[in-house]
Amino acid sequence: MPPEPTERRVVVTGPPRRTGRAFGYYRPRTEIDEQTTLGHTYVRSLMRTQLRAALTVFAILVLLVGPLPLVFATAPDARRLEWLVLGFCLYAPLVLLARWYVSRAERNERDFVRLVEDR
Repeated sequence: MPPEPTERRVVVTGPPRRTGRAFGYYRPRTEIDEQTTLGHTYVRSLMRTQLRAALTVFAILVLLVGPLPLVFATAPDARRLEWLVLGFCLYAPLVLLARWYVSRAERNERDFVRLVEDR
């Protein structure tokens, strides 16, 4: 009997041809586009963090501006004080508060995009 031929192994070093998804793999962007429960949860978490930032700014604003009518009522005949406080002393904290809110909102959106992207 002739000897049996040995099988020869071939090693393929090219890129894989399969591009299908692996089992259990999901893309958050697809979940959001298809409006699934998971996608809804992603969007709801973004909205919750944005709302938290907005409520923080609102609370600071109420604490900063809310007592001013009482301060002005206790100091009658102080028109200059009112203009000084409203025009100069309140402007800088409001600008700083607005800048903080915008930077916080942008950071929340960047974090959300980083979560949704496949990186």
